[in-house]
Amino acid sequence: MKPKAIFNWSSGKDSAFALYKIVKEDQFEITSLLTSINKEFQRISMHGVHISLLEKQAESLGFPLIKMELPQEPTMEEYQDMMSKTMNETKSQGITHSVFGDIFLEDLRKYREDQLESVGIKGIFPLWKINTTDLIHDFLDLGFKTIVTCVNEIYLDKSFAGRIIDENFIKDLPENVDPCGENGEFHTFTFDGPIFKKPIDFEIGEIVKKTYPKPKSDTENDDGEYVFWFCDLVLE
Repeated sequence: MKPKAIFNWSSGKDSAFALYKIVKEDQFEITSLLTSINKEFQRISMHGVHISLLEKQAESLGFPLIKMELPQEPTMEEYQDMMSKTMNETKSQGITHSVFGDIFLEDLRKYREDQLESVGIKGIFPLWKINTTDLIHDFLDLGFKTIVTCVNEIYLDKSFAGRIIDENFIKDLPENVDPCGENGEFHTFTFDGPIFKKPIDFEIGEIVKKTYPKPKSDTENDDGEYVFWFCDLVLE
């Protein structure tokens, strides 16, 4: 009997590739997808994708969806409390593992593992330490299709929002940008690939500028704000 695992689903390419690998290796029973949602706007945290598209993804992938609703700007304590509550609930259902699409951020992995350890669940990282250039090319070669829904203006300008990731996109990335956006340079929505029963049909909507206050200790920008460009996706 395979151990049961919950999958932390962001809707983007790294999640899609990690799910592909974990399903193909067939060592765990994936019981559901877990996604953090901005409660006020009903959109996926950071990715900006509306829950209507998220629900279509889960339907096409064939997994139940758990939506963890967060306040617009949750404190770290609020996030940890909600995650601990969610993990304890899933553990009561026999979940022993939690799967993530992280690639190389050591601090983030340690944070996740520490939080999971407190509730007796083990973290699984199918993409860990894979070269990100190799990873994005393998992702495309497998037939996955993904669109950029959010860019951080520190790294990329508005023109990258709403682009489909292909070889030309990769070539256009500045040298300081990771090809998988692992440092938070950009986020995506994956709408087709070998794990989907059918593609997610959508139209590209408007591109919107959003600003967020920086922590007081962060002095990279005089105006004290992070600037992000979000490309809205609308179900057809």
